[in-house]
Amino acid sequence: MTGWLIVVTVLVVVSLPVVVLVANRVVRYLRQIVDYADDILEHGVEVTRNLDPIPALVRTRNLVADTREAAMRYAAVLDRLV
Repeated sequence: MTGWLIVVTVLVVVSLPVVVLVANRVVRYLRQIVDYADDILEHGVEVTRNLDPIPALVRTRNLVADTREAAMRYAAVLDRLV
């Protein structure tokens, strides 16, 4: 019985520091992942701010199409006059 107690004690004394070291390393990597995720979120929000003018681009495209049609009509009238 005493032999098993010594073996178990040695296993706990040897394995406990190893478990703590591995857990510490895992926690450190998890903190890095959280930092990277926060950085991605921050920059992703900045990218979406750059997408705010897209409705204005659609309006601009429509205005250009209207202007092109008007210019073509104007050119057709000038052709008839000349």
